[in-house]
Amino acid sequence: MSTETTPDLSRTARLDRLPFTRAHGRLLTGAGVGWALDAMDVGIVSYVLAALAVQWELSTGELSLLGSIGFAGMAVGAALGGLLADKVGRRQVFALTLLVYGLATGASALAGGVAVLLVLRFVVGLGLGAELPVASTLVSEYAPARIRGRVIVVLESFWAVGWIAAALIGTFVVAGSDDGWRWAFLIGLVPALYAIVVRTGLPESVRFLERQGRHAEAEAAVRRFEASAGVPAPAGAGDRAAVAVTPAARTAAPAPRVPVRELFTAALRRRTVALWLTWFGVNFAYYGAFTWMPTLLVADGFGMVRSFTFTLVFTLAQLPGYAVAAWLIESWGRRAVLVTFLAGSAVSAIGFGLAGSVPAILVAGIALSFFNLGAWGALYAVTPESYPTAVRATGSGSATAFGRVASILAPLVVLPLHDRIGTVGVFVVFAAAFVLAMAGSALLAELKGRRLEEDLPTA
Repeated sequence: MSTETTPDLSRTARLDRLPFTRAHGRLLTGAGVGWALDAMDVGIVSYVLAALAVQWELSTGELSLLGSIGFAGMAVGAALGGLLADKVGRRQVFALTLLVYGLATGASALAGGVAVLLVLRFVVGLGLGAELPVASTLVSEYAPARIRGRVIVVLESFWAVGWIAAALIGTFVVAGSDDGWRWAFLIGLVPALYAIVVRTGLPESVRFLERQGRHAEAEAAVRRFEASAGVPAPAGAGDRAAVAVTPAARTAAPAPRVPVRELFTAALRRRTVALWLTWFGVNFAYYGAFTWMPTLLVADGFGMVRSFTFTLVFTLAQLPGYAVAAWLIESWGRRAVLVTFLAGSAVSAIGFGLAGSVPAILVAGIALSFFNLGAWGALYAVTPESYPTAVRATGSGSATAFGRVASILAPLVVLPLHDRIGTVGVFVVFAAAFVLAMAGSALLAELKGRRLEEDLPTA
């Protein structure tokens, strides 16, 4: 790719034409570590619930509430986090979310009963829900257009790292003693410390800075990425930066905030509905299955340690799922990858429900994890791409929030459903949710290779 500069290129165009640089790598890793810590917290809960079901002798209703209350917080957090990120900045909200859920997770270790743990898990959910759409928006707005989908799938792959960490903590810490679940929650304090790194080490979105009239900061951010690629600033860029720091520029009014109802105008309605359907189906099936996987395995006669070990094996399959999705997303396209991986998830869910032997359980569980998490990667790639800058975080947050409604419902209904229709019936329900997500993803526009500023297609 040519690295010659053109004087009249906009800052975002200058970012889009760069190769993937060390600066991109630092941003991706920095956001990815936060993503992994988020996954670790969500994953730990599935093991804690299996332990508390025995230790606290919890009823099905109490377990269901504990399983879903965090997702209720995530629904609220996703909606508020997107709004805040479009108003005060992606980096600021990202750091705040890490601090909130890290402190609340650490405090959960001291919980002495269900009521206190419910409150703390809701607060944890507020932070977790806000982080994911904000982090993906920030990385998406820096990634070069031709590889943006792949970069976001790689970001999403950090989820597998966090979930693997949770599986290891569950297997060796939670199952190790009666107080193992408390030590697991104490480990969850790490995100609060990492918030400092995010606040000081990651750049703010150039697109956000420009909308706020902070042009000097935007220019400085672009130049850091150009310097990382060995590309000099375009002729005239210095003049534009100088103009940007004049008193008039400092006091320039930021662009007006676009209301949430903009998501349902004629230009955006179809992609909003498509994304909401997809997010709802994927959330219901994923969190319904993986939140209760250890508990369902125990209920089907496997011991706690063996169930945790099986879940660890399933989790390891997430990494190749992300890798294949990242490889395919820039050749097949977002929509094709989503539909294919969701179809694979539906078939795998039915296979898991019907599995009657340990080898069959392992094969179906590995396939379910592979396809499901590959679909997650593609979904996180296409979501921020589907909206213009003014409502990008809001649109991503609203889709995530609607999906969290499903993640609230799933933990509430899975155990009662299991009592009535068994493991086979429950996983058929999950397969149906994947089919719903397929229908939504089929309605999405194909956005492979498009710059974020371009007019988005409607089909």
